[in-house]
Amino acid sequence: MSIVTPVTDATFRAEVIESELPVVVDVWATWCGPCKAIAPILDQLASDYAGRVKIVKVDADQNPETVTAAGVTSIPTLGFYRNGERVDVLIGAHPKPVYVAKIEELLA
Repeated sequence: MSIVTPVTDATFRAEVIESELPVVVDVWATWCGPCKAIAPILDQLASDYAGRVKIVKVDADQNPETVTAAGVTSIPTLGFYRNGERVDVLIGAHPKPVYVAKIEELLA
């Protein structure tokens, strides 16, 4: 079972902006092949970093306000948030070590 939290336009502020933990936001869509490819990696990272980093998913098709506000033009896009501010972004599918490095930077 995934511990990646689904987030919507209605819950984005509470789950991401107001989070006490750093947050990785995965903007994805059901039809996106690369999004499906990285989903197991993100699930594993959510487990590995539980209690230190929150990993959430935003369905791009169902949450246009969040996608537009974040300036997302391609998916998958991962936004890295600390103290309510996006501090980094990663576009496209990457190998697990790339995500690990970004999360470690987020925690530094």
